Amino acid sequence: MTAIHLTAIVAPEAKIAADVQIGPYSIVGPDVTLEAGVRLLSHVVVEGATTLGENCVVHSFANLGGPPQHLGHKGEKTELLIGPRNIIREHVTMHTGTASGRGVTTIGSDGLYMVGSHVAHDCVVGDFVVLAKGATLGGHVSIGDYVFMGGLAAAHQFSRIGRYSFIGGLAAVTKDVIPYGSVWGNHAHLEGLNLVGLKRRGFSRETINALRAAYRLMFADEGTFQERLDDVAEIHAGNSEVMEIVDFIRADANRPLCLPEREV
Repeated sequence: MTAIHLTAIVAPEAKIAADVQIGPYSIVGPDVTLEAGVRLLSHVVVEGATTLGENCVVHSFANLGGPPQHLGHKGEKTELLIGPRNIIREHVTMHTGTASGRGVTTIGSDGLYMVGSHVAHDCVVGDFVVLAKGATLGGHVSIGDYVFMGGLAAAHQFSRIGRYSFIGGLAAVTKDVIPYGSVWGNHAHLEGLNLVGLKRRGFSRETINALRAAYRLMFADEGTFQERLDDVAEIHAGNSEVMEIVDFIRADANRPLCLPEREV
């Protein structure tokens, strides 16, 4: 049965699953949906049109579903959708979308959002993402699955961060990050591939070797970048991971891309 602490304030209109736990001094607004197994530990605020997926755990002083920090927002009803099994630690903030944007901020499943991390309006965040302490996403940022973002790193609004990439602590990401990439610095530059992460996720040696060969060719010194990209696409046409990088870049060739600081 639902366990709601006597000090919690829960709007009667909120949709609360039967086994949800709501801890002391938490506040749940009228447009909130808490699915099965959700636990709000204490002093949690869930407001706006927010849905928390099954078995999410939210720690003290997190604020989910607050209005976007956007001067154009005029109180329109927008959404925050959080998938199942996320761990959301203390002081995390996640905001709803904007009417001028997607209208919804979307969080995938099985993520870990450490103390003080922030997801701004209209972001799309994939599954198994980790935002370390104080990591920040500006508005409209898109993050693929299995991204790890180090402590106090920040992604500029409208940035794209590809799957399985690693963002170093304190990095300032102002350009797109290729899938499987590893970026560092302020402003962030491409340091190589996220080899540690790829090994941890069980990528085969053959796949990793193909990615390394493609990376070296793509960011080599000879020819133009477009010529090298075309060469990579031709040589590795049968490799889905390499082609994911090629397709990521080609999806919007006019967007700025994080590049290596030196030759590879």
